[in-house]
Formats: sequence, C-alpha cells, structure tokens
Amino acid sequence: MQAPLNIRPVRVALFASFLAAVCLLCAALAQASSGSALPKLSLNLTDSTITVSGSTQSGAVDVVSTYSGKKEAAAVLFRLNPGVSFAEAEALLKSKKLQKDINTTSEVGAIVLDAEVHPGQASEVQTSLVPGQYLALNAGGEGPPKIHSSFTVTAALAPVKLPTPQATIRSIEFGFKGPSTLHDGELVAFKNEGWLVHMDLAFPVASQGAAKQVITALKTGKEKSIGKLVTGEPVSFEGPVSHGALQQETITAKPGWYVQVCFMETQEGVPHTLLGMERAIKITK
Repeated sequence: MQAPLNIRPVRVALFASFLAAVCLLCAALAQASSGSALPKLSLNLTDSTITVSGSTQSGAVDVVSTYSGKKEAAAVLFRLNPGVSFAEAEALLKSKKLQKDINTTSEVGAIVLDAEVHPGQASEVQTSLVPGQYLALNAGGEGPPKIHSSFTVTAALAPVKLPTPQATIRSIEFGFKGPSTLHDGELVAFKNEGWLVHMDLAFPVASQGAAKQVITALKTGKEKSIGKLVTGEPVSFEGPVSHGALQQETITAKPGWYVQVCFMETQEGVPHTLLGMERAIKITK
C-alpha cells in the first residue's frame, strides 16, 4: 500500500515563500513612499562630454548631475517622440528654426528636465521617466546644445513612484499657480501645465517693495532697469521644459523675497513676462 502523502512540509514551504514575497513587496512600497532611496540616474558633464549611467528604467529617478568644467552648464533630458530618430532630433536641435522658437521641439520630442549645474557641485533633482529614446544634453552657454549622449529608458515591471511633495508650483499660460511662500528644506514640485515651453527662475530682492518694482518693470518691458534691485544670482527652479514636465527638488535658496519669472517667448516672440509670468514669492526658514 502506498504511504499517505505528507503535505505539511509543502504547505510550510509555500507559506514561507508567500511571506518572503509579501515582505519584499512591503519593503518596495515603503521605499517608494518614503522617497528616501529613489533609483539614481547620473549625468556627468564636462566642457566636451556628457555621460549617462545608473538606472534607465521607467518610473521615478533621482537625477544627480555633476560638472567638472569651468563654464556654465545645464543638464537636459530630451525624450524623442515615437518613430523619431536620434538624427532627426539632433537636426532640429541644431536648426535655426529652433533658435527662433523653442516650442518647435514638440515636432520631435519633449524637454523633460533642465537642471542648472555649477562647477564642482552636484545638482540633485527628482523626476519620473517613461519608456522611450532619450538624449542627454549639455545646454550651457549660448546657442544650441553642442554635446549630447543617447540612451534608452526601458519599461520597469513595477515603476517607483515619486515621493509626495510638500508644495507644488505650476506654470501655465501665462502665470504661476501654487503657494507664494516656500520653506527652506522642503521638497517642492515644479510642473509645466502650460502647452508652451516654460522656465521657472527667481531673482532675490531686498524687500517686498523691491519685488513690486521689479514686477512693474517686467510687465512694461523695462527689464534692463531691474539690475539695481536684484541683490544676487537668480535661483533656477526649473529650466526651459515642455508641457507636462515635472521635477522635484529640495529648496536650498537663502530665505528672503524673490521675483519668480519665466523669460521664454511665445511663437510670435512675445516674452512671457509681458503676459503676466512674474510674481513675488518669499522663502522662509
């Protein structure tokens, strides 16, 4: 007679495997919700090269950019539209057409991230990538980007989510939405909800009154007169980015009054500052 099958060890083994899977899932969810350890995408810039390393899967990433050159630099991620080749994208990025109207980038792709990088310092920005073909660009200086590197973002089985920001600033046609007071050390999301390319800069000024004077000058096209009111270098929250672009960063700017602006232009060449894209904001401790 055949001995009865003892299924208890099998059940124990299956239960142990199930618990292990649950623990791994819980750990992954906790990591994603806390945002303490996002996958890292590294962009290393020099005056003649840009290299990409780290995570190239879809989902949230912590983009860490470094620059070892001596000039100004900006790390840019450009996602190609489906079916567009790298050669086609590069041709448009070098064209006079783009120099006249940056919004023509939509013909071949989208600017999904633009982060300012200073020599010898690391820039750290969070964003979320979707599967596709990308160009990493060094957009520092005048004229079109001259240095680039291509890479592919593949679909992750379980894309990591961005941590929930403590505040969100939205660019629209034509203005800024969101809190006008930000706090040093808080995580803030900057999102372009407009259909045009927008940027998000902030100029430090001495007082709320000075901010009002700068705003009046910008609205009337007298931007050359604001130099005496600006007290330091501008803070770049978000460089020129396309519709839907989102990047999150921790506020590190010095507390005080600022004028938040977008200096991009419409397809007709009208500066966004003439259309209402400036406002006074305050950064506190």
